[in-house]
Parts: sequence; C-alpha cells; structure tokens
Amino acid sequence: MLSKRQFLKSLFFSAALPLKIRRERLLKKLPPSWTTEAFDAYWLKIRSDYKLKTEYINLENGYFNMMSQPVMDAYFNDMRKVNLEASCYMRTVQFENKQKTKERLATLFGCSPNELIITRNTTESLDTIISGLNWNPGEEAIMAEQDYGSMLDMFKQNAKKYQIVNKIVSIPLNPKSDEEIVELYEKAITSRTRLLMICHMINSTGHILPVKKICDMAHEKGVEVMIDGAHAVAQFDFKISDLNCDYYGSSLHKWLGAPLGAGILYVNKDKIKNIWPLYGELGFGENDIKKLNHTGTHPVATDLAINHAIDYHNAIGIKRKEERLGYLQSYWTTKVRKIKNIIINTPAELKRSCAIANVGIKGIRPSELANILLKKYKIWTVAIDNANVQGVRITPSIYTTIDELDKLIAALKEIAAR
Repeated sequence: MLSKRQFLKSLFFSAALPLKIRRERLLKKLPPSWTTEAFDAYWLKIRSDYKLKTEYINLENGYFNMMSQPVMDAYFNDMRKVNLEASCYMRTVQFENKQKTKERLATLFGCSPNELIITRNTTESLDTIISGLNWNPGEEAIMAEQDYGSMLDMFKQNAKKYQIVNKIVSIPLNPKSDEEIVELYEKAITSRTRLLMICHMINSTGHILPVKKICDMAHEKGVEVMIDGAHAVAQFDFKISDLNCDYYGSSLHKWLGAPLGAGILYVNKDKIKNIWPLYGELGFGENDIKKLNHTGTHPVATDLAINHAIDYHNAIGIKRKEERLGYLQSYWTTKVRKIKNIIINTPAELKRSCAIANVGIKGIRPSELANILLKKYKIWTVAIDNANVQGVRITPSIYTTIDELDKLIAALKEIAAR
C-alpha cells in the first residue's frame, strides 16, 4: 500500500518527467553538410523559435537572452501546474524537483551536485561568497576595475565592515599573451591576500581570460579564486571542474536561455565549511552546500523551466552554439576593425572572445552612439563608459542573422565617416 507521501507524489508532476522539448525536433533541422547556405538555413530555422520585436534589431542579448518559444511555452505550463497544485506541490515535491534540476546542471557544467546550488543570478551567487567568508582586518582581496559593479560594491562594503583591503588591477584590452594577464594578478598578491576575483568573460568587452592559468598561479601562492562566469556559462564550451577554481557563479537567464531569476553557485567541496550562509540556516551540516541555499518561498516554476532550457541548449549543442556565436562576432568586427575612427575594444585573437564585442567611435560618447544606433538605425545596444572602455556592447544571439549584422556594419561605417 502506498504511504500518504507516496500517494500525494503520484498525483503531482515531477521534474523527473519534465515537459520535454524533443531533441529530435531540432536534430531534424541540422543541414546534411555545413555549406554556408545550409549553415545559414539551419540558424534561420532556430530563429523561427523566437518571437522578436520588429521595431528594432536586438543586439543587446547580454543582459537577458530571451527564452525560445518552446522553452517559454513549457515554462508557462509549469507555472499553471504549480498554481493548480499550490501548497500541495510546495509541501511534497518542491525540493525533490529542485534537486533533480540541480543534478542536471551539475552534469552540464561538470561538477558534483553536492558542490552546486541554484540561485537567482550571478550577483547573489558571488555576494554569498564575498559576504560569507570570515574576513580578518587587513586581509586583501584582488579584483579588476573591469569586474562587475555589484561585486565591487560588496567588496567595498566588506572593507567598511571588516577593514579588509581591496586591491584593484586593470586588464589590458589587447594582451600580448596569457602570461601578461597572469603576471598582472600575480604581482598584486602579497602574504595578506586571501581571495582573488576574476571574470571568465569580461561583461563590457567580451574578453575571455585565461582563468585556469590564473587559478593555478594563485593556488601555488595559497590564494583562493572566485570566478564571475555570468557570460561564460552556455556561451562557450568548458567544464567548471577543469578550471581549478574555488568558487564560480553564473546566471542562467543569459546564455542558457532560462527564465529571468535563475543562476548557479559552485563551491569546491573542501571550501563549503568556510562559508557562512547569507540567511540563517541551521538544518544542514557545515559541509552541506544546501546551507547556502535558504531562499524562503520563491518562484519554483523557474527551477523547473531550467530543465527545458537545458533540453533546448543540448539539442543545439554547445560546440555548435559556440562556433555560431564566435562566427557572428568575428563577422562584423573584422569588417569594421580597420575602418578610420572605429575602435574595437575586444581582442582580435579568436581564443579571447566569443559572442560579445565592444565598439566605439572617436569623438562620440558611448551614450550618444547608442542613441544614434537606436533612433536612426533601429539597432538596440547598450552604452559602456567605464574603466578603459568607451563604446557600445554588441551582443548577438543564436537567432541573429547576417543581414542584421550587415545593417550594423553599414551604420557604424556611416557614423564613423561623419
């Protein structure tokens, strides 16, 4: 005879059987050969999975990479089911389903599910680490001026709260080698250094840093490393376990295409005991990462929808996705990189970038350039005016067409010639 709990679980849906986006649906779209025509035809079919505004060309997919329609439809279905089952869902299978989603994410990103939690975003993930360490007065944290403002603010707050010392480096736009970047961080390390924060991909320029080499160097000196992977996860191929980092945070509503408010935090199993939870949680042991995941009541349908985003992502394949995004970026940057008055703030070397690039025009403020692109050319971007970067960030997605990039190229050339 079924127990009461088993009976209730049999009534309510489980993430073990999510509303699948059939892999075959996308695999059937694959071209028989990778000629240019077939290649473009495949991505046009992918584009048909997205509902896009016609009023402008969206080249700012870095903040939020919209869900495909199949993922959104499945997400809405999850919300309806959760709403229908209400407290019975919350009290019976909520955490079991979240665990199953977490296990899929761990497989996707190459780590143990016992080292991973689902958060709302990168900021929450990394601030959990920054605020959760037992800092001593005078201890040092190293970061770059190109790092994301929310994390820099948390370090500034910790400097006031714990009297720690924040040391800031500046990453060159066009490094001569990986070693130049590694040495930049290495020179900043002292006997008082406790934590080094690095970007996997710098959000303002798309610059991919040699994070594995930086981690190896820092560990040789006894320094922990926390990686901001907001724009790396699901944009290009890597496994967290290969990076040799201590902490890694990312957002899933960017390149994985999950709903807004989805992220991950990875903590090396040997470091979990050193982190205090952001919210009080005494129900788990000091080595249990679930102690860091006390969120209270939250939109649980998002946890379920991550599964559909994974299905869609896997159907395309990370290597194919990386190749396409890198191709789109190099397509437009190579056509304007040598144009008079145009400044590309992203390395030309292929291994140092993927989808994101930053472009400026001499004599035009970033905000003005973004405004011109939108009002005159109907191209939506975002102005970046900080550190050593002045320009607009151009971030295509897998649905972006070559025709749209040709319009960007023509616009930049026309503006630069004024």
